[in-house]
Amino acid sequence: MSHRGLGLAVVAAALASPAIADAGVTLGLTLGGNTEIKTVQYTCKNHDPVTMQYVNAEPNFLAVLPLDGKSLIFVSVLAASGTKYASGQYELFSKGPEISLQDTTEGLDAAPVLQCTADDLAP
Repeated sequence: MSHRGLGLAVVAAALASPAIADAGVTLGLTLGGNTEIKTVQYTCKNHDPVTMQYVNAEPNFLAVLPLDGKSLIFVSVLAASGTKYASGQYELFSKGPEISLQDTTEGLDAAPVLQCTADDLAP
């Protein structure tokens, strides 16, 4: 089984069994030479600060966001400007130092779940 296949099998098993999912999962990714892993601390309106991790390994761009005791793994999707990520019911928009998290089940006019500014670029 390839390295990629093994990682996917571990994820599938974890998702299928609540006991395994509670134990945590490690996913192995083979990253090329032009890879950047970046951690960014954000200050948020009406929410505790959050720390996101970005994995930029073209053509794959991922973002990991801890929210309500869970780690949400986002993948980049087509956007008109900035970067748009999706994870289940959530959409994360990133433009410059700003991020905004939307819960798509709440409707188009719903207030964002999070609105944050990167600390190293915050005024």
